[in-house]
Amino acid sequence: MPWAPDYLSAEDAAEYIRMSSTSSTPDEADLETWCTAASRAIDKKTNRQFGQVDTATARTYRRPAAFDVVSGLWLLEVDDVQDPTGLTVGGVPLATSGAVLLPDEAPERGRPYERIGFPDWPDSPVVVSARWGWSAVPAGVVGAAKLQVSRWSARRDSPYGVAGSPSDGSELRLLARLDPDVATTLAGLSRRRRVG
Repeated sequence: MPWAPDYLSAEDAAEYIRMSSTSSTPDEADLETWCTAASRAIDKKTNRQFGQVDTATARTYRRPAAFDVVSGLWLLEVDDVQDPTGLTVGGVPLATSGAVLLPDEAPERGRPYERIGFPDWPDSPVVVSARWGWSAVPAGVVGAAKLQVSRWSARRDSPYGVAGSPSDGSELRLLARLDPDVATTLAGLSRRRRVG
């Protein structure tokens, strides 16, 4: 899986739209555009991406670490990493580096590691090599992409931003933001970056 992939294929989007809409079917180029746009909107909303690099690559972190009183560790925020196989810190394997990946419960929750804890103030810059990203795209992200593409598909038939019928009680305003259902689907997947 590449870094920052489309979370929905045009074929899957077409299948989803046909099941949920009676509007005219968009062409494949529109679907591909919407799938990419929905994927990047999800990345922006969550402040992360859900792909993974193919091989371990080195990244340099120059941000100062913050001391966590509870764990007694200096914390350095890093990019998401779900597969710690082959991870090195400063050219040293994680197991012998003295550093720990955090949060501790990340694997059990199906979440990535977001920080590295050091018992002593780490030398700066810190070079970390890992297979950055997520091992699999979460189901909520795929669902959110489907919902957003469906919304844009419906928008084609509602040029004034209103879909449905007021007389039938099914009126829906298509606002210039992510669908509220998309925001709900992505709840809990957002990343808040800490500033040192």
